[in-house]
Amino acid sequence: VVQSGKLRLRPILMTTLTTVLALLPLSFGFGAGGEIQASLARVVIGGLIASTMITLVLIPVVYITADKIKVYITEKKAAFMASGDVETVPAE
Repeated sequence: VVQSGKLRLRPILMTTLTTVLALLPLSFGFGAGGEIQASLARVVIGGLIASTMITLVLIPVVYITADKIKVYITEKKAAFMASGDVETVPAE
C-alpha cells in the first residue's frame, strides 16, 4: 500500500490539479449561460477533490486496517490452537 501510494501520488495529483485548474474559470460563471455552467463546474471540482482524498487517504487506511485485523485474528487463532484448549471431536 505504501509503495503504490508513493508510485501513484504524483500522477493522481497532477490529473486532479489540471482538471480543477481548467474548470476554475468556468466556475466563476462569466458570459451567456454562465450561471448554469458555473454550478456544474463547482460540482465537478468538489467531486474531484473529494474522490482524490478518498483515493489517497481513506482507501489505503482501510486496506492497512483490514490487514492488521487479519494478522491479529490469525495470531489469536494460532495462540488458541497452541494452548491445547481445543477439544477434538472424534470422527464418526
